[in-house]
Amino acid sequence: MLFAFVCKDKPGSLQVRLDTRPEHVAFLEGLNGEKKLAFAGPFLDADGKPNGSLVVVEAPDLAAAQALSAADPYAKAGLFESVEIRPWNWTFNKPAAS
Repeated sequence: MLFAFVCKDKPGSLQVRLDTRPEHVAFLEGLNGEKKLAFAGPFLDADGKPNGSLVVVEAPDLAAAQALSAADPYAKAGLFESVEIRPWNWTFNKPAAS
């Protein structure tokens, strides 16, 4: 099942995001290698600077999705003001399974 993580950064935390980005990218690359990552990317503010994240993962249940979210280096660094984890159904423009 797919789960969407809708993450909002704490105000004034851009430097935390920048400092933690290499570990976050490595974490996502690991999930991708395990075929658990559907897609991910930052939300942007009016100036085009990142201020949150959208990450969609494959997990067997909500508890497993919560564990993946908590393991993200951004979460461990305290970047997020909030994280909403929701089951998600990819209906349109889903890539064909390889």
